[in-house]
Amino acid sequence: HNILLIGPPGTGKSMLAKRLPTILPPFDFDEAIETTKIHSVAGILPEGVSLLTSRPFRSPHHTMSAVSLVGGGVCPMPGEVSLADNGVLFLDELPEFPKQVTDALRQPLEDGKVTITRANGRVTFPCGFMLVGAMNPCRCGYFGHPTRKCTCKPADVKRYISRISGPMLDRIDIQIELPSLTYSEISSDNSEAETSDVIRQRVVEAREFAKKRTGDDKVSCNARLDAAQIRKYCVADDEGRKLLKSAYESMGLSARGYDRIMKVSRTIADLAKSEVIRAEHIAE
Repeated sequence: HNILLIGPPGTGKSMLAKRLPTILPPFDFDEAIETTKIHSVAGILPEGVSLLTSRPFRSPHHTMSAVSLVGGGVCPMPGEVSLADNGVLFLDELPEFPKQVTDALRQPLEDGKVTITRANGRVTFPCGFMLVGAMNPCRCGYFGHPTRKCTCKPADVKRYISRISGPMLDRIDIQIELPSLTYSEISSDNSEAETSDVIRQRVVEAREFAKKRTGDDKVSCNARLDAAQIRKYCVADDEGRKLLKSAYESMGLSARGYDRIMKVSRTIADLAKSEVIRAEHIAE
């Protein structure tokens, strides 16, 4: 699922994003071959490596161009979306990216592939990536902070947030607000915290639970479900449907918003080993 992390400076947004590949399931052989091919074409396959074994993590700077992001050139080469195939594409300080660059992500997020057409031919690169964005709540970073005063004017806050278009936000499945860390959280030795291996095992079990349900459709994860598959596999109970109907009508959700909620709810239910999506899964 695509994720947007929102929080003031120093909340570890970048650190969280960099840990994501460590909790994703290991490559299967087909994924490893596909990602290795792309990195080989781009000329960035490490020397002496014939097959990639870890999922890619790409973190381009916000001064990049749309061509660098989606690919192109006189001799078409894969862009960052394809280099992040089967891995994570992290866009830090998301509002600082030009709007034409972030809006160029809309079609790759929908289709999972990029087709580049030039006079001498056409090339298609796969780009099945997880998008993770990070941003401050305002330009100074302290809007809504419990102790630090925000120095932005209300119009400045709206202008800053509006740099991400509505259609782009509609393609982000999960938006998470990160609070500032307390002294005890920073100074703790974290000896009781879960390791990435423990979390990854839960993710693997949830994927296996989902795989038994999808069977021959060969869906790699719930985020890749299309509209027909959502109707087929994302079945809610009566209480869940009532809750979703109420939310849909009161919040003015779009059709894509409805699908987004169902896909995330399906994942939450899979983590709970529940075949039916219940009200608590939709509420979460």
